[in-house]
Amino acid sequence: MQKAITSSKYASLVAWLKRARVDQGISMRELASRLDEPHSFVQKVETMERRLDVFEYSLYCEALGVDVHAGLDYLK
Repeated sequence: MQKAITSSKYASLVAWLKRARVDQGISMRELASRLDEPHSFVQKVETMERRLDVFEYSLYCEALGVDVHAGLDYLK
């Protein structure tokens, strides 16, 4: 089984999250502030150095104002 962090499906999900952030004009620092995390947290997620667990994913979506379920389509 391929590790989730290296899978193309996970990469698609991360790209979707990054696109949502960029399209809304939200900086990494602003998103990190919304998440109450250091700026490096967002950077590591977006460069796939760090994997989000399901709870973190839901908080990330909430901070971006995107539907949690919409991103899950990238995992199919």
